[in-house]
Amino acid sequence: MTLQKKVIWITGASSGIGEALAYEFNKKGAHLILSARRIEELERVKENCSNSEESVKILPLDLADTEIMEDKVLEALAYFGHLDMLINNGGISQRSYAVDTEMSTVRRVMEVNFFGTVALTKAVLPKFIEQKSGHIVVISSVMGKFGTKLRSTYAASKHALHGYFDSLRQEVYDHNIDVTLVCPGYVKTDVTVNALTGSGEKYNKMGKGQKNAMPPEEFAKKLIPKLTGRKDEIYLGGAELMGVYLKRFVPGLFNKILKRVSVT
Repeated sequence: MTLQKKVIWITGASSGIGEALAYEFNKKGAHLILSARRIEELERVKENCSNSEESVKILPLDLADTEIMEDKVLEALAYFGHLDMLINNGGISQRSYAVDTEMSTVRRVMEVNFFGTVALTKAVLPKFIEQKSGHIVVISSVMGKFGTKLRSTYAASKHALHGYFDSLRQEVYDHNIDVTLVCPGYVKTDVTVNALTGSGEKYNKMGKGQKNAMPPEEFAKKLIPKLTGRKDEIYLGGAELMGVYLKRFVPGLFNKILKRVSVT
């Protein structure tokens, strides 16, 4: 599938995976709508794109504000007249033991990762159904397949996304709408730096797994060909992806391994 002049909306586009995807899609001639809370960072990403005045639009968005999604979709559609792909990439992580995690932090993570993603997707769906085409992409995580220490709420939010979008895929198949769940392993971003502690403060530490992980630019280059193939699920990462298969086929052994593994 050619990406020339395809309209692609990316949330969480101000850094990390979202930023890298923006550059890679831009190289392939796509029209982009970039969303995140930090307008100045979105402007920076736009300036780094070629032909940015014509092909890149900025649409500030806070995923926690679910009441504004229908209005945001109208704004997005006004830029290029239609939408081909929605990439739900925006989100937030968590690093704290469950017993130490305040309910306000649990709700914050779920509000952004799950409810915000669902609300935006629901607002886009009528347009996709009307035009009888569309591709919904959700950047999940291997944590959507299993959980580890310090990530109880984050893993829960990703598990919830899998349940919701697996179901949605079956509902929209007859409308020629594809749903892809992307499960990255470790990618070298600031996901742990920006993660929430139990009290809701910024973690401000780079996780060991992220330090030597795949650069987001490499991740984006590997992901886009798989997205154009419209796969249901995509796994990208290193040895940590083995956890998905160990959990599925030898869950008892996998749990024993996790008990001994140091995670950050």
